[in-house]
Amino acid sequence: MKGVRAFSLCQHGPFWIHLRLDKTRPWSLPRHSRFVIARSNATVTQKLDLTRAAVNNKPDIKAEDLAQAIRRGKTEINNKLQLSPVQKKVRELRQLTRQLQVVHPNVLAKALHRGLLFHNQEFLAINKPYGVPVHGGPGVRNSISDVLPILAKMIDGMRAGPELHLCHRLDKETTGTMLLARSEMAASRVQELFRTHQVEKKYWVLSVGVPVPSEGVIDIPVVEKAISGPQPHYKMALSPVYRLSEGGEGVTRVRANQQAHGAVTHYRVLASSGGCSLVELRPITGVKHQIRVHMAYALGCTILGDHKYSHWNKLTPQKLPEGVLRKLGLEQSKARYLPLHLHASQLTLPGISGKGDITVQCPLPKFFTSSLRKLQIPLPEKR
Repeated sequence: MKGVRAFSLCQHGPFWIHLRLDKTRPWSLPRHSRFVIARSNATVTQKLDLTRAAVNNKPDIKAEDLAQAIRRGKTEINNKLQLSPVQKKVRELRQLTRQLQVVHPNVLAKALHRGLLFHNQEFLAINKPYGVPVHGGPGVRNSISDVLPILAKMIDGMRAGPELHLCHRLDKETTGTMLLARSEMAASRVQELFRTHQVEKKYWVLSVGVPVPSEGVIDIPVVEKAISGPQPHYKMALSPVYRLSEGGEGVTRVRANQQAHGAVTHYRVLASSGGCSLVELRPITGVKHQIRVHMAYALGCTILGDHKYSHWNKLTPQKLPEGVLRKLGLEQSKARYLPLHLHASQLTLPGISGKGDITVQCPLPKFFTSSLRKLQIPLPEKR
């Protein structure tokens, strides 16, 4: 039997058909077969025409329209993410901290100039913002010491005035009053006053827990220790010189650690509510992280946002009670973004060269007052 192969199209692609050659009806097919092939050809032609029409009638998509659609989608996503007021404040604070690290030094100097608390011919006091280190170092783009020359020109009207000198330091996360001197000699005198504990300093902290008793003096030395484990690190710790006797009826003096530093802190609870409290502290000495260690380990009331001293042997975010999280409008997973609520509220410099004392007060930052309001802790009427 002879036949011939013919090429055809269908919806599944091209294929070959073997046509049988009949002796009596050469090049002919049964009538129903011819109808099937004709119908298939008509369907393929119709689909090809529809495809060409769709291509020719394709709407023009402009880049501007596409960008607007993407922006609308992002806006809708952002609108769906409902943040509490505290979460918004925390996000704004994080953004401000990052901005202060990347802004031009003139911008940081201008912010310090606007927040000037006190100045005379010898000294001036600034309101140190959160997240700005006092000294520069590896990875630090902006610091207080770096912008002092610019700040001096702003204060003296852009004329070549005296340089500004640091008298003391505050931690990067600490806010509040910071004293500067207009001469190296004045800075040396103030540094000596700090060294001999003649400068009266007052700090306000927002603590998780209420100290008992509500007022007292903590006199426990502090020493730096190496913490081993999955996350090796260093932190300050208590180094007591007394321990409870075996019967628990008295105390016994133990040998003092040669590396420890004497640390004395006076504290007083100003207000409390819902398991949190506003505490005023007056450190008599000036040991590194003295207030944070005494609050966390001596009183058992960690400062809100103090993730370093919330745990002893690990570096993890502060674990907050459910009631505190509910009032702050936070989830525990977001507690890592809470800033340290430690504020240098007041500084009193004793009279120098027969002059009177200098007392400088600094208002609380916005994130601090916002947390107090959420926790329903009232501010004292007189500071």
